[in-house]
Amino acid sequence: ADRSAPVDTDGGEALPEKHLGEVVYRFQVLVALMLSSQTKDAVVGETMRILQQHGLTVENIHQTDHDTLNGLIKKVGFHNNKTKFLKQSAEIILTQYNGDIPPTADELMKLPGVGPKMAYIVENIAFDTASGIGVDTHMHRMFNDLRWVTSKTPEETREQLEGWLPRDKWGSINYIWVGFGQEVQQQKEKMLKKCLASSSPREALGLVKKLRLDVKKEAKRFGLEDEIKSVM
Repeated sequence: ADRSAPVDTDGGEALPEKHLGEVVYRFQVLVALMLSSQTKDAVVGETMRILQQHGLTVENIHQTDHDTLNGLIKKVGFHNNKTKFLKQSAEIILTQYNGDIPPTADELMKLPGVGPKMAYIVENIAFDTASGIGVDTHMHRMFNDLRWVTSKTPEETREQLEGWLPRDKWGSINYIWVGFGQEVQQQKEKMLKKCLASSSPREALGLVKKLRLDVKKEAKRFGLEDEIKSVM
């Protein structure tokens, strides 16, 4: 709720430039998500800011030669493939979609390098619609840990979630749970303090335990043993 997870500053919703108009904003949402696979949010954020200084519009990416673009995004994972995908996508967007990104998840998935998870998240951020849930590997693991689903792949998790989660929650679940998962894994002290400060600290600590946060060990590490004992 306090929007202080890595995704809140370096995710696909926070990074794009809104002041350049909706068409540029939507293209930058797509680029941020394309850069994000196998890459930490902080690196995506740094790379997006480099691209924005270069000029992050579909026309400019289309005109930028392969080697220059590859150099600009060199810190992200699989940057050679992503350079190729970005160049090919810019060509498709300009020639088939009049310079704007495809308007539906199904059409977004036809772009090179864009899978279901990416397409549903782009659709939700760029067009404020949700025809499916964007599920990454971390959400897949967390929802299995919580026994919300019993699945072997993120795609199976998506299908099972869509079977019972109310449709008006589809757009927000990725954003909420990606940030929550980041804090559980990367910001353990902050997460324990959030649990202690919540309206139901015992239940909150039980939740993060299910998500593999070793409450006892981390409480000792951060000097929070007494506070946690008092609520358990």
